Amino acid sequence: MKKIMLGLFVAFGFSACSLNDGNNYVDCGSNTVVNFTGFPFSCNYSEKTLQNNPAAIVVGSQEKMNQYFTKHTNNCPVASDPNIDFTKEYLVGLFAGAKPTSGYEIVISSIVENNCEIVVNYYEKTPAVGENVTQTPTYPTNFVLIPKTSKGMIFNKTTENADNIVIGSFNNQCASSDCQKFYQINDYNTLKFLNVGAKQYDFGQYRYTPTIKRGEYTLLLKEVPAEILALKGQTKTYGTPDAGDQGGVYFELRQAGNTTKIYIDNNDTADQSADVKQFKKKIQDKITSLK
Repeated sequence: MKKIMLGLFVAFGFSACSLNDGNNYVDCGSNTVVNFTGFPFSCNYSEKTLQNNPAAIVVGSQEKMNQYFTKHTNNCPVASDPNIDFTKEYLVGLFAGAKPTSGYEIVISSIVENNCEIVVNYYEKTPAVGENVTQTPTYPTNFVLIPKTSKGMIFNKTTENADNIVIGSFNNQCASSDCQKFYQINDYNTLKFLNVGAKQYDFGQYRYTPTIKRGEYTLLLKEVPAEILALKGQTKTYGTPDAGDQGGVYFELRQAGNTTKIYIDNNDTADQSADVKQFKKKIQDKITSLK
């Protein structure tokens, strides 16, 4: 595996046996998964200086946080926790650099460590053919929290399918913390979104925890009924979810730059075909298996 080092513009004196020219690596032993938490950075922070070139940052203190970022009042519909316990965790951020339009992303897909280093695997998305983009320059970023470490870091660029599915079980009449369960299914991991607000389904505003598992998006996509696939980029509701206290099932397909959103009543209704009812059951079973 060839590891590519991004420009590290905040350093902590880390050293590792693999921080060299990207070709001559020392065997540091087998890799184990590093648990990390997605951090909705833009809800509460902004960069003091936009990064025009690809770069990475590792922040290990509040002093460094204040040096490079500005904290502002939460600007997301659901208030997110802006606090980082630097006695236990570090903030790791990736910057894709200046891009000419929207439709670009940079995403941390997994993190592993061996005896001497931490490897941050990431990929970059470019606009899909025919994707509707704005002609304003963008600066894609991605931030996660990792357990505090003294090991050096390598940033490894991979190739991944950026398409994904979000599934959820919701009940907006319920006050329990267990009423809103939402997961993003990728071909490289599964994300569990934390503390999702009722009817607030912009998932970029939530912290998340990942489970590294490959191929789940491709498998689930095969189960999507043709009538839902045909809705490409539209939003549709089956039945009347949350008309009472029955709740519903949420399905979102992000594919080739289009986002299709589906809400399905937990009760079987006349507008639900046999295929939709069967698919609803598959989503419910999938959510149960992910708890």
